[in-house]
Amino acid sequence: MRRRRWVSLMLAGTMAASLAGCSGSSDAAKDQEPAKTEKSAEAGSEKKEEAADSGEKTVVTVWTQDRHDSEYVESKIEEFNNTNDKGIEIALNVITDDYANMMSLAYSSGTAPDIAGVGAATSGFDLKTFAEAGILEPLNEYIKDTEYEKVTEASKLQFEGINVIDGNVYWIPTGMRSGTRIEYNKELVEKAGYTEFPDTLEGVVELADKITQQGEGTTYGVGFTQSVPFERWLEGVAETSGIYRYDFKEGKFNFDGYKPLIETASKFFTNNSVFPGSMSQGVDAMRAQFVEGTFGIWGNASQEAGVFTSQFPIDKFEWGVAEVPSLDGTRKGAQAIKPQKGYMMFSSCPHKDKAWEVIKFFSSEEFLKGYLEAGLYLPISDYMDGIIDKSKTGRLADFALTDYESVYPAVPSVTLEGDPYGTVIWRAIMGDISADEAIADLNKRYNEALENDIKIGKTKRIVIKDFDPLHPGEGTVEYTE
Repeated sequence: MRRRRWVSLMLAGTMAASLAGCSGSSDAAKDQEPAKTEKSAEAGSEKKEEAADSGEKTVVTVWTQDRHDSEYVESKIEEFNNTNDKGIEIALNVITDDYANMMSLAYSSGTAPDIAGVGAATSGFDLKTFAEAGILEPLNEYIKDTEYEKVTEASKLQFEGINVIDGNVYWIPTGMRSGTRIEYNKELVEKAGYTEFPDTLEGVVELADKITQQGEGTTYGVGFTQSVPFERWLEGVAETSGIYRYDFKEGKFNFDGYKPLIETASKFFTNNSVFPGSMSQGVDAMRAQFVEGTFGIWGNASQEAGVFTSQFPIDKFEWGVAEVPSLDGTRKGAQAIKPQKGYMMFSSCPHKDKAWEVIKFFSSEEFLKGYLEAGLYLPISDYMDGIIDKSKTGRLADFALTDYESVYPAVPSVTLEGDPYGTVIWRAIMGDISADEAIADLNKRYNEALENDIKIGKTKRIVIKDFDPLHPGEGTVEYTE
């Protein structure tokens, strides 16, 4: 038996509104009324225990925001539900929006899942907030399981601030998402006179302009989206150009380096090369437009290998994949990669050992082999990288890691008032504000928030005196108050 539920965008938005801005504050979940939280969690636990006492299978509820892998995941869950001898039934719920807020509200109302996934689509989630509020269960003892360690190499894949807080491990990645790549319509690019994709941002601006001119109102150069457009690929341009929002050597935020990127990227709009309506469309809507050939350049990470193979298969043209450009064509910094596809256990889960069995199932060699060979993620453990048949991964090979990609240390989480940096930089790119105004605003607000949160003990300053932007994970990390 397979159980799955889709939670609508409207429901997610309604629930998120009742949280009064939970995702915007690093202390939002922590500030919820403890008595209500504990009482609600106990009520939910009692209901699940009653079902178990009746002799029925124990239902382990799993939330995920990933959709690109739903066909594979659902088929494996159905197989597990029909064959496992552990008395477990997995119920998968796909949350379509406001994932972090939905989890927080569900916990406070006693309707939290047992397990929640961390994947490509997960956004707005601050591990520190959830950990300090006691919402999540540390997995330190569970991950010592011999078979689990062999497959996942959990002891090596622990990143402070990403899946670990103060030594407590809350999830282990079983895959990774490469840094952003450029997906492009080869037919439109070649028609514009290019045999190779440009390696500078200025070159991409010029290419987009030529595609738009040749399209004469029917095709355009580039497509963006209303959902974090800067982060989807222009942030990768900044990183490979040696530009990053946090100065690890000095231990403070610094947005000064973004000015040339803002001024160059703004030409997409002044040249009218952006597909009309882009900024009112969601990600899937723009993916569908790209598949139809209505614009030539799209940027996103390695999940697009699966998206454009199964979810939105491209069959009208040949599509290419290129590394993101830099400002001057050279690599001066690492492009950030993200550990992905892990599972967190909620502290309110009444049957933790059975929930752990489900996490083990999702992290097993048998499950991951088919998952990775389907091109749904890149392998993160050396063990699985050696096990999978790479000839089966299809277009994921185009997203293979480069020698300049790396995991960055977690930037201090701050209680920020106003728009986050991605939104402000994008407004500057669109011409709503100047680059200088955007940078001055971000430097002021982020550093004021940092100093205030350090002063009241909400966060610590991270300093890496020997920080190397090409190898961001290799420096010596210091935390200061």
